[in-house]
Amino acid sequence: MPALRRTLVDADYRHLAEFRYFLRHFLSFSEEAARAAALSPQQHQALLAIRGFGGKLTVGELAERLAVKPHSAVGMADRLVESGLVIRKPGARDRRQVMLSLTQAGQRKLAKLSKAHREELKRLAPLLKPLLGELGYESRRRR
Repeated sequence: MPALRRTLVDADYRHLAEFRYFLRHFLSFSEEAARAAALSPQQHQALLAIRGFGGKLTVGELAERLAVKPHSAVGMADRLVESGLVIRKPGARDRRQVMLSLTQAGQRKLAKLSKAHREELKRLAPLLKPLLGELGYESRRRR
């Protein structure tokens, strides 16, 4: 594995800029896909967080996953409940805690979006692999 240099050279900046470009491209794709599915990008991220972390999240956990304040997560949960994509249930151990889970409609919408995202990642993977190798991450991952 190549050792990381302390000083950056032109190639490092080029690789970082290219990586940032691919990230931004993917995020732009994701935002447009969410809007096409009649969701805001954050609503899509909320559905994915709920499904991706066991199918149930507290509002506090959702706030953490979305990197927003708890009151913003409450508003997001309210809108998702109103749209029929999420349901609220009191926590099993602590009834003051509110658990969020996806409805069937939420699961269907998320599945469709997730398939499109997986296809986009498959398209980008051949472009990202050499770049990650240049940055020294590909060889570290194989250990």
